[in-house]
Amino acid sequence: MTKGECAVIMAYTGVCTLKNEDLGRFYGYVSKLLGRPVFSHELADKDTAADIKTRAKEDFVRLCMEASDDR
Repeated sequence: MTKGECAVIMAYTGVCTLKNEDLGRFYGYVSKLLGRPVFSHELADKDTAADIKTRAKEDFVRLCMEASDDR
């Protein structure tokens, strides 16, 4: 799994799948989804988290549909 894919999973599920310098991928992805910069304190807001989840759903489902048994 790529770190970009981890960012999609993190955005959809709310489970932290990236850390340290890799968090930039998550913030970049979420900023792209929302069309604006996103700050860490905003992620605690339930409405913002729900909006992110809604917008990430299509990418999350695509990842699941394209999954393979190969590692």
